[in-house]
Amino acid sequence: MRELSRNVPEPPSFRDHEFSRDVILEVLSNRRRRFVLHYLKQNGDHTTVSELADRVAGWENNKPIEELTHRERKRVKNALRQFHLPKMESCGFVEYDSRRGNVALSEAASNANFYVDSLTDGDIPWGLYYIGLSALSAVCLASLWFGVYPFDSLPPLLYGVFFVTTLAVSSAGHFYDNYYRMRLGARAEPPEVEER
Repeated sequence: MRELSRNVPEPPSFRDHEFSRDVILEVLSNRRRRFVLHYLKQNGDHTTVSELADRVAGWENNKPIEELTHRERKRVKNALRQFHLPKMESCGFVEYDSRRGNVALSEAASNANFYVDSLTDGDIPWGLYYIGLSALSAVCLASLWFGVYPFDSLPPLLYGVFFVTTLAVSSAGHFYDNYYRMRLGARAEPPEVEER
């Protein structure tokens, strides 16, 4: 009987788990928590609550840290200490020492990438862009098929090269947008902070 119990694998530690979709959505549903993750990924995975609160308050109020009022800083600091950091710790995203005021990303959160799709006034969602590209391709193909001028004057290979090139450039742009613009921690400021 003892032989069997030795062969039973130990459960994975809390740090080694992968996040479920529900947990990720719950944590990322709040802008302050997204800002916390962004800051920790940008700045070496650990910090103090005071430093974190200053940066988050600056992003929330769209101000440099030096221009924040005491009230703006305190409101964010209290919310982080009392609610957001304990919640993020219970979900496995951060390690929070409330007595010392230290915060660090968990190993699982450090190794994970989190993406936030934030559209500004001039942005077009990628899904809509690809629908437009598909519609344009269909119109060109139908025009070529039915011999509509000027589409029938160009060789079909030219259309193929055009659409493959367009798709390749679009895909590269989409990759860049996701990985370098929408990933938390990839830029100096979170994706949803308005540029000053």
